[in-house]
Amino acid sequence: MTQERTLSIIKPDATRRNLIGKIITKLEDGGLKVVAQKKIQLTQEMAKEFYEVHKDRPFYNDLVNFMISGPVVVQVLEGENAVLKNREIMGATNPDEAKPGTIRKEFAESLEANSVHGSDSIDNAKIEVSFFFDDEEIVG
Repeated sequence: MTQERTLSIIKPDATRRNLIGKIITKLEDGGLKVVAQKKIQLTQEMAKEFYEVHKDRPFYNDLVNFMISGPVVVQVLEGENAVLKNREIMGATNPDEAKPGTIRKEFAESLEANSVHGSDSIDNAKIEVSFFFDDEEIVG
């Protein structure tokens, strides 16, 4: 087992409904440790840059607009196989397909407003973590 770090974003639909603590509890109960965290309001420029990988997809503009619709909580999670573990705790992107007990099954409002984002690979986790955090902001 390998100690990893991954990025987690608690999205505007969840922050609006005051679910931050409940989501963090699920992550911590699942074996992940929060080693950096901040609540921010994404600008349109930040959201466009962060989701640039999706810029040619039909949902890109809606995604950007959703992500700037309210504050988000960005955090770095650490633990054994953190990328995979976080994705398991989050559940399938489509909440209708997510397993019972997962964040998206319990809290998502829709496919778009699915409460959380998590890095999908170790390489992307490194890129995504560095997008939001400087090394000195991450403390174990």
